[in-house]
Amino acid sequence: MYRRLRQAMIVALFMGAWPLVAQAGDAAKLDILGFSKDGGVFAFEEYGVQDGSGFPYANRFYIDTANDTFLPKTPVRVRLDDEAAPLESARGKAGLDAQGVTSLTDQELRANAGQTVAVNPVTELSADPFKVRINPRPVFPAIDPALTIQLEEVDVPASETCQNVGEIKGFRLTLLEETPAAKPELLHADTTVPASRGCPQGYSIGAVQTYYPEGGKPVIAVMIAVRAMGFEGPNHRWLAVTKRR
Repeated sequence: MYRRLRQAMIVALFMGAWPLVAQAGDAAKLDILGFSKDGGVFAFEEYGVQDGSGFPYANRFYIDTANDTFLPKTPVRVRLDDEAAPLESARGKAGLDAQGVTSLTDQELRANAGQTVAVNPVTELSADPFKVRINPRPVFPAIDPALTIQLEEVDVPASETCQNVGEIKGFRLTLLEETPAAKPELLHADTTVPASRGCPQGYSIGAVQTYYPEGGKPVIAVMIAVRAMGFEGPNHRWLAVTKRR
């Protein structure tokens, strides 16, 4: 009798604690697809399973590095409204859909992936989320000036859909080439945030990708993790700021 009562109490405690363990926002995984051969386009994919619904999703972004804008008819966004659907199905559909709006293939992009010269996942607690200092390519001794990339969160007006969810944040991003008399170069500055970001409450530098095309200008892509309130907790999504140098 006592043993059965104790087992029932353990089961009840476990079931009561389960929602605390299971409920959490989702952090999208990042797949840097790469660059076009001439460095004119940078592409990446974010993917995961939505918190709350359990629906798999995959979003692909194709960015013109000359002016840091999306290519026409992109981003490509896929969500499968079936919690039993495999994540790879969403990723596969996003890849197929992208073929219909851009001539770039994954083969070309991955063949020109460039170098990941800094990485700071959202789970990292010891690194500075707002600043990285890098050698822009793996050549030692370095033949390029070091670069310092600095992110600053800024307050922006809350849209109508983001009322009463706390402070809404945009960001500023600067790049400093460590040469005599160099001054920080502004890469991005928000005064408002697009609806596609949801209700962003924070940012961090997640990775830096560089590419040196043969005979062309080098390109840098700074991956920014965006933290916004989700259904069960804070979600993390990705955006990129690109610059031809």
